[in-house]
Amino acid sequence: MAQIREFVEGDFEQVQKIYLQGIKTGNATFEKKTKSWPEWDEAMLKGCRIVAERSGGLIGWAALSSISNRAVYAGVAEVSIYISSSAKGLGVGTSLLLELIKLSEVAGFWSLQAGIFPENEASLHIHKKCGFTVLGTRDRLGKMDGIWRDVTLLERRSQVEGIEV
Repeated sequence: MAQIREFVEGDFEQVQKIYLQGIKTGNATFEKKTKSWPEWDEAMLKGCRIVAERSGGLIGWAALSSISNRAVYAGVAEVSIYISSSAKGLGVGTSLLLELIKLSEVAGFWSLQAGIFPENEASLHIHKKCGFTVLGTRDRLGKMDGIWRDVTLLERRSQVEGIEV
C-alpha cells in the first residue's frame, strides 16, 4: 500500500511527470503543458499538498488551489488529484482524496470543488465515493484540440463542527 505524506519541494519533478501522464490522457485537464516550479508553488495552497509514495517513488499527488482572492471565498478550494498510470485501480486516489479532505478541514475549508471531464469516470467515482455531490455539467465549457468539452462540477461541504457552512 502507498504511504501518504506531505509534499516537499524535492517531489516536484515526480509530481510533474504524473501530471504530464494526466495531460496525455486528454481527459484530466484542459492544460497542455506542466507548470514550472514557481507557477505550481504559487498555485497550490501550502499545507494542503500531499503525495502518495510506494517503494521510494511517487505514485500520486493531490493539492488544493484557491478559487478566488476575494475574502468571502477564503474557505472554498479546488481539488487537483493525479495518479500515476502504474497505480490506477489500487485505491491510491481514494486514499489521497480522503487525506486531502482531512487537511482541508483542519485548514478551515468548508467547501471543496472539482471540475471533471465526464469521460474521466474513475475520477468521478473517487470524488463521489469521498462525499462529493454532482452539481451539474457545464456543456461546451472549453475547447480542447478544436473539440468542445463538457465539465462536470462537484462539491463537498465539510461536516466538521465549528466550520460554518
